[in-house]
Amino acid sequence: MSNKTIKSALISVFSKDGLEPIVKELDKQGVTIYSTGGTEKFIKDLGINVIPVEDITSYPSILGGRVKTLHPKVFGGILNRQNHDGDVKEMKDFAIPQIDVVIVDLYPFEKTVASGASNQDIIEKIDIGGISLIRAAAKNYADVICVSSVDDYAEFLELITDKKGNLSEDDRKRFAAKAFNVSSHYDSAIFNYFNTTENIPAYKLSETKGQVLRYGENPHQDGFFFGDFDAMFTKLHGKELSYNNLLDVDAAVNLINEFKGEAPTFAILKHNNACGFAQRSTIKQAYADALAGDPVSAFGGILISNVEIDADTAADIHNLFCEVVIAPSFSDEALEILKGKKNRILLILKDTPLSAKTVRTCLNGVLVQDKDNKTDVVEDFTYATNTKPTDAEIEDLIFASKICKHTKSNTIVLVKDKQLCASGTGQTSRVDALNQAIHKATSFNFDLKGSVMASDAFFPFPDCVEIAGNAGITSVIQPGGSIKDQLSIDYCNDNNISMVMTGTRHFKH
Repeated sequence: MSNKTIKSALISVFSKDGLEPIVKELDKQGVTIYSTGGTEKFIKDLGINVIPVEDITSYPSILGGRVKTLHPKVFGGILNRQNHDGDVKEMKDFAIPQIDVVIVDLYPFEKTVASGASNQDIIEKIDIGGISLIRAAAKNYADVICVSSVDDYAEFLELITDKKGNLSEDDRKRFAAKAFNVSSHYDSAIFNYFNTTENIPAYKLSETKGQVLRYGENPHQDGFFFGDFDAMFTKLHGKELSYNNLLDVDAAVNLINEFKGEAPTFAILKHNNACGFAQRSTIKQAYADALAGDPVSAFGGILISNVEIDADTAADIHNLFCEVVIAPSFSDEALEILKGKKNRILLILKDTPLSAKTVRTCLNGVLVQDKDNKTDVVEDFTYATNTKPTDAEIEDLIFASKICKHTKSNTIVLVKDKQLCASGTGQTSRVDALNQAIHKATSFNFDLKGSVMASDAFFPFPDCVEIAGNAGITSVIQPGGSIKDQLSIDYCNDNNISMVMTGTRHFKH
């Protein structure tokens, strides 16, 4: 492992934040500095000597600044191998100056896209020279150190200050890894911008913000989260979220988004499934009725509201042991109450768009699909039976369908008066799911007479509607599509049960 002392640096950056102390330290150490355009002016304004890249290349910046550093004398200075006799000779023959450090901060492509800028403005923020400098310097880490982002300015400054510019190969290799992380992420963002029609069957996901979790699904598994958690939530209180917390929070957010802008709605989730759910005129009553759906499973659950949580509701929640409470806001009094448990996690949910794709590992690769963004509405209904659902039943059917969509298959969801009575989740048989739901509902003293049933997939036999009818269920929503649909329809017609079909299956495996 060889150390290299920095004698020269090429600096060409978009962001100048934090650059001044680096330039001053390099100047203090007698380092020759080369630069371009705005960065060159910035350095000159500090009263520090800087050599324009044009003095090396004998070529001006051209094409409106699109071509500045793309020249053999620049890239030769970066890519030459200092222990290679042929390279050493050519460096001398062509009067190419050695470059020991490359400091680059790329044009902000992603921020420009996110700002809603025009296509032309976005295209102009595709960095060509900068990305080329990064790749060249990182490739030749044996002789050159590459600082590829404003995020690394502080670390680089500390390094050169502590080591007086004498850096090890380990230092250079570590910064090379950072550089390729920057370049690969940058290229992925550009590809995804161009591939909006998905005519190229490739999936590129790059997340540079990551955190180490306490552990994964179980204590013997390592766990990590890659994503911008702070863009979605403001964390107000509590311990660090675990791997399982994050999975449940994801399920909770996706579910409550179905009820955005509606009357006060409260959900309690356990293991990614709703175990309590209700919509009422007040959030206090919505919480009380959600808890009544399954007060046993609610212990240690994830709680989420679609409206602000007030003091009265917080006082009730405080009596329950729960891991996480999420809402668009909390009153000051509610916060004071809920912070009474030091480990309870309190999150404000921001209005942030979620990914349009779902991704999961599978075998030696990944499965990628569009997110199930289809929500069943009245306009989708085909009224399959002679008996039509009442207006109140239609509201309950839609309510049940939304919950069903976010519950593990096979699933059956039972709802009455916009309250989740029970659900059967993750069963290998739809009959088992229904029996599980009925058993849970009756065990918590729900009267299922006049309730509705939602199924995530069709009924291949009439057994489910028969069991439902015997339990007092009076209306059913299901996708339909079985070659034996008529058997279930006939049973409903003979027993005064209404059935609507949506034409959309909502499996969630």
